[in-house]
Amino acid sequence: MSADDSRFKEIAFQGGLNLLLADKTEASTSTDSRNSAGKSSTVELVHFLLGASGSTRNPFTKRALRSITFGLDLDWPDVTETLEVRRSGARPAFVTLQPDVTAPDPDSLFALETQGQAEVPIEQWNHLIEHRLFGLRGDHPGVSGRTLLSYLARRVSAHGFNEAGRTFSRQPAADATTNLAYLLGLDWQLADGYRQLAARDATRKQLRKAVNDPVWGQIVGSTADLRGQIALAEAQVERLQGQVAAFQVVPEYEHLKDQADELSRRIKQLSQDDVIEQYNLDELQQAVIETADVDTQYLQPAYRELGIVLSDQIRRRFQEVEAFHHSIVRNRRRFLEEEISELTTRLAERRTERARLGEEQAQLLRQLDEGGALEALTSLQQALAREQAALGALRHRYDAAQTLESSSRQITAKRIQLQQAVETDLDEREQQTREATLLFSRFAQALYGPREAFLAIQAGRESLTITPRIDSDNSRGIGNMVIFCFDLTLAVLAHRHGRGPDFLIHDSHLYDGVDDRQLRAALQLAADVTREETMQYIATLNTDDLAKATRLGFNAEPYTLETVLTDSPTGGLFGFRY
Repeated sequence: MSADDSRFKEIAFQGGLNLLLADKTEASTSTDSRNSAGKSSTVELVHFLLGASGSTRNPFTKRALRSITFGLDLDWPDVTETLEVRRSGARPAFVTLQPDVTAPDPDSLFALETQGQAEVPIEQWNHLIEHRLFGLRGDHPGVSGRTLLSYLARRVSAHGFNEAGRTFSRQPAADATTNLAYLLGLDWQLADGYRQLAARDATRKQLRKAVNDPVWGQIVGSTADLRGQIALAEAQVERLQGQVAAFQVVPEYEHLKDQADELSRRIKQLSQDDVIEQYNLDELQQAVIETADVDTQYLQPAYRELGIVLSDQIRRRFQEVEAFHHSIVRNRRRFLEEEISELTTRLAERRTERARLGEEQAQLLRQLDEGGALEALTSLQQALAREQAALGALRHRYDAAQTLESSSRQITAKRIQLQQAVETDLDEREQQTREATLLFSRFAQALYGPREAFLAIQAGRESLTITPRIDSDNSRGIGNMVIFCFDLTLAVLAHRHGRGPDFLIHDSHLYDGVDDRQLRAALQLAADVTREETMQYIATLNTDDLAKATRLGFNAEPYTLETVLTDSPTGGLFGFRY
């Protein structure tokens, strides 16, 4: 483990047991503490380099450390040399890998080419860890490489030492046991069924709270109302589907439509012309009636009665005027009759033309009525799509309402079925549960002698329960040693069967309150087991705690790392305090 900052205390780990010590200096006072030497930070740094979140809460993204690039060299499957991992808090979304182990197909039968380096997104790095270190293939909901790593390197910052079965204080039981089931070789997919049911139950409870909300009916509604709405929507969809199926696209639809519109305008114009000319015809006919010769027979008797004798010349002039007037009347009558004849002819011709145009218009309208334009079909199809989408939304609302109304019974029934399935699976996997129990019992008896110690694995109602037990009091020290034996069991079994890497890391907090004899036994057990299983165990310890074990005969010299952290301002892991 290294950094590009010269103040950093580089650490070289080895196979088997590794003891990273924190010591006091001669200048230490009663106010100095080894709690800031960097023991827990070592575990945090391993997580950071193995894909932990680069959020602002991560200590390596803080201002004091973000400019430093940290590195970890580790063995990697199918790589002859070590894999160098580099990551900085300044660019937490990426890691640099040397060599580039991302290029070949991880399922390839051939060894990886150890050339070049690659800057890899942290999501891809986590995927590689899951695939290559934990053997996870394809989709694996409920099982996470980050969670699995947290069992092999528990973090104090996440309260990972509070309980053996959880890696952080609020970890749901179903989530924890799914990952534990994978490490132990149980059916983790069955175990994940509890997590899925828990998620459904949480959703149901939230929806139940929303039932009394007045907006609820608009968002979901009741199944009774939705059934009726769905029936109407289905009928509308069927009607539109029938229209689409029967629709015929008329060639040159727009041209035919334009012709029909032109005929309509022509017929309308003819009708308007008829109105005008019919009015004119009426006026002419009235004018013919009013055009007549003037009666002049009364003039001569009238003059005689007045005693006026008209001369022959005057009577001749009057006759000429009378003849001229008769000529004018005859001419006017002839002109009016000719105009009437023309108007009558034109009205008759327009009636004939209107009839012809009406027939043509009717024929065009029949063609248009039998089909439509492509645009009309598209609009009809869009309307159908909208109605189908609305129907789909109604069905989703119905499913949600039905799920809510019957979810409690369904979840209860599913839990019973799942519990029975898990019980059956545990019976069928007796070999795996037996191996895990015997291994845990062996480790516990190495610490406490012939006490009853076992793993209680049971199909519970809410989750698969995996509980390590040692027959003893409930002291803090014994509780920590239960975690030690449990983690060692997980690490060994996962490594044996290709479900995990070959290392286990424990922070010094695990050994707080542990009796000197159990501390010595735990360190010796870790040394023996890692040698037998070809594994690596890393523990951070205070020197005075290690002294307790050495006084009881533990030989720490082969396992103590050269790098020693101290409580001085420059003696910590990073070489400075922040």
